[in-house]
Amino acid sequence: MKIFVDANVLFTAAYSPQGKAATLLESASIPFVTSDYAVQEARRNILAKRPASIDSLDKILERIEIAPSVQSGACPIALPQKDQPIFLSALMTKATHLLTGDLKDFGPHMNQPDKSAGIIIQTVAEFLASI
Repeated sequence: MKIFVDANVLFTAAYSPQGKAATLLESASIPFVTSDYAVQEARRNILAKRPASIDSLDKILERIEIAPSVQSGACPIALPQKDQPIFLSALMTKATHLLTGDLKDFGPHMNQPDKSAGIIIQTVAEFLASI
């Protein structure tokens, strides 16, 4: 199992250190990965909405592998351009799961690995309920 985390999961974990996302990312037994693209987005949003949480984000990122993002290529699922680097990066890192809170864009693809190139796309709550 290898879990790719989207920017909004990183943001939520930093914003709410007692929440589900933070608790999950503190797990030492699961390998987590994200992309530099997701890190930039999470950092930008934390600085704009809750700058006091930037240290929490930095501590979270110390425990997560940060891979170079994939910015282009054929995306096997229908996603807006802004979300394609997230999915393509998850593919490149050979993630088994992609955790996101973006229900609008990723929602139609959630829990359908047969239609999402083998990656299980879930929210943090869905993932926690499945393990």
